Amino acid sequence: MGGTPRSPEPARGRGLRDTASAVLRTHGFALALLFSGVLLPMWVFAELADEVHEAEAIPFDEPLLLFAQAMARDGFDRLFLFFSAIGHSWGVVPADVVVVLVLLWRRRFRAAVFAAVALGGAGLLNVATKLTFARERPTLWESIAPETTYSFPSGHAMGSMSLALVLVLLCWPTRWRWPVLAAMAVFVPMVGLSRVYLGVHYPSDIIAGWMAASIWVVASWLLLMRGGAAAR
Repeated sequence: MGGTPRSPEPARGRGLRDTASAVLRTHGFALALLFSGVLLPMWVFAELADEVHEAEAIPFDEPLLLFAQAMARDGFDRLFLFFSAIGHSWGVVPADVVVVLVLLWRRRFRAAVFAAVALGGAGLLNVATKLTFARERPTLWESIAPETTYSFPSGHAMGSMSLALVLVLLCWPTRWRWPVLAAMAVFVPMVGLSRVYLGVHYPSDIIAGWMAASIWVVASWLLLMRGGAAAR
């Protein structure tokens, strides 16, 4: 008596599961970065940019600025002036140069190219984006550290986030990943908060700067580092 032929479906199903598992093992980190570092930030940036382009008031901007103004006192002035200073000319910009030079000195040429493209490109992208949207700075009060350039997105937020992401991505395979991540988890928000506290940026400028930095740096890493490693 002939038995019923065995259906090939279970084997096919196992094959699909095995393939999916292999893809996740090989590319899971890159796929997670693509979603969390590029696609999600792109959506957030697009939503904010649309509001700015249409000259619409973003609901949380003014209340958060007024809350920051209500916190003002001498101790906070000194603290946030410090983080504002190291968030750009006195900290981030020199650190960008040092990172690239150290990588070149250590003959990590692919990493040096990635860092140069990610950090330098983020700066150029910020300038171009500011000119494109031409958003005026907040004028709710007279700042103790006034700015004259356009507001959207924040250069301080974008620069500090770009540096943080470059350092975290480069250190991720090493024992330095958690110390660097912890330091950047303090540094980046404090730089962003300093710009709101000083009244020179809307909170939406800060968020947009963080999102734009994430898109650019992570995309650069996937192209120049992950893509290059896969090609070898």
